[in-house]
Amino acid sequence: MDINKIYKALASPLRRDILAWLKAPSTNFDEKYVPFSHGVSAGQIHERCAVSKSTVSTHLAILHDAGLVTSLRVGQWIFFKRNEDVVNTFLNELTQHL
Repeated sequence: MDINKIYKALASPLRRDILAWLKAPSTNFDEKYVPFSHGVSAGQIHERCAVSKSTVSTHLAILHDAGLVTSLRVGQWIFFKRNEDVVNTFLNELTQHL
């Protein structure tokens, strides 16, 4: 876990929103194509954002690089899920050190 990458990833309000949406995907997204067990597609995340697809892609890449989300490619789609292990480890580190 690279804590500096996580801090950088969490510096963006949109990235924090994406993480919050992915915490409860059935509340925030329609289960259109595949079950949420695969995650949420990048396209569905884009539909919730008021930014371009490339901007959403960049935000997802930063979250992925920080380890806060995992991705799964199914055909032409990429699905994202929160990495609860990393999120919880980060939160524990945060509460112990600050």
